Amino acid sequence: MKLLKFIVLIVFLSSCAIPKVRQIDLDAWVGQPVVALETHPIFLTMQVVKTVASDGTQIWNYVNGKNFASCTGGGTIYNNTIDFASYSKFTRCMQQFAACNNIFHIKDGVVQSYTPIGTGGASCYTNESAQPHFRGATNIQ
Repeated sequence: MKLLKFIVLIVFLSSCAIPKVRQIDLDAWVGQPVVALETHPIFLTMQVVKTVASDGTQIWNYVNGKNFASCTGGGTIYNNTIDFASYSKFTRCMQQFAACNNIFHIKDGVVQSYTPIGTGGASCYTNESAQPHFRGATNIQ
């Protein structure tokens, strides 16, 4: 019985250590001007891939990962907004690489939503440093 209690305790404590996406961090972006995203110190460190949906909504994907160069077309996808077919090809390719895709939907210069999506077995996380008004020093995983 002691062994079972010990195993339950270990599982509980290890689940506390797993980084999580907090809804408060995602909600903080809704209604923010795009300049808050363009100047955010964490997202400035990531490569961004941009496309536009048929209704004019811009989709910006800030990729937090490594070793996914084979998905970038030699880096050409970072230069400009790419067409939706190229973006779909990129996202399919990313499924094989561990990364957090920080996806922002933007309409009329305002953030509509923020959705982090893990690929390749990666888990996304957020904390206060992922909110729009953060301007301090931090480390990202």
